Amino acid sequence: MHRRTLFAVSLLILAGTAAAQGYPNKVIKLQVPFAPGGTTDIIARVISEGLGKALGQVVVIENKAGGGGIIGASETAKAAPDGYSLGMATVSTTAANPAINPRTPYNPLTDFTPIINIAATPNVIAVHPGFPAKDYKDFIAELKRNPGKYSYSSSGTGGIGHLQMELYKNLSGTFITHIPYRGAGPALNDTVAGQVPMTFDNMPSAMPFIQANRLVAIVVAAPQRLSQLPNVPTFKEVGLEPVNRMAYYGIYGPKGMPRDIVDKINAGVRKALEDPLVKKRIEETGSFIVGNTPEQFAAQIKAEFEVYKKVVESAKLRLD
Repeated sequence: MHRRTLFAVSLLILAGTAAAQGYPNKVIKLQVPFAPGGTTDIIARVISEGLGKALGQVVVIENKAGGGGIIGASETAKAAPDGYSLGMATVSTTAANPAINPRTPYNPLTDFTPIINIAATPNVIAVHPGFPAKDYKDFIAELKRNPGKYSYSSSGTGGIGHLQMELYKNLSGTFITHIPYRGAGPALNDTVAGQVPMTFDNMPSAMPFIQANRLVAIVVAAPQRLSQLPNVPTFKEVGLEPVNRMAYYGIYGPKGMPRDIVDKINAGVRKALEDPLVKKRIEETGSFIVGNTPEQFAAQIKAEFEVYKKVVESAKLRLD
């Protein structure tokens, strides 16, 4: 290597190390690419206080909804890689949406620095209590009898709820109209209000409404039946194993973040997850604590993106 080049590289390493040693010395922004009230928002708010304590700085939540998470994710990708602008990484923003939307303005595998997967969460099809079916057998029978009669809400076009429901429709031979929203919160609100008869959502945001009997869980995407919903089957049980995929909720930053800063944030999240109250709050939503390494999270993102690319290609899915 040329002496000048070697010197320049050394300066960059020293600058990165110095920045990491002083990190953080101001407020950290954690961007949620969806409206308040959804699972991504819930997980972010649960972890932010503990992360802030671990790092010695305030972590503020900023919601930037739109485009099934693409708008907020794009902003994170364009931010300075200094550790002060982080984002919540979801299956919607790093796999489902890029897989189905050729106009996604970022590459989920190269434009971010994966830091940690906080939790994995089951997904659920839930219906308004007024829907004429309360279990899966009656649900599928009703859909088969009335193709095109019903609609479903999701967190947005290209999001995991949209893609998984479209996969469900393809495999089950049913037709349900998609009604996209700017996040799970608004989608749930309209389903609870009876404006839309059903939703495909993540368990943490849907669970309070299910427990309050304002929504009825029909089928879940989870490794096994959930203790909170012992009578609700998994997609695998009803013969639709390809739909039986959980979501992840992690933290990432723009590409090029110094490893020392990445490690500090990873350690901070892990420390926050050791708090029994944080752990309890996340697990109460039906989620499973993960807390893995940056490399493990990067591998998860890559694997999920490849799965959904195959789903889109094999099912010939297109944007609405």
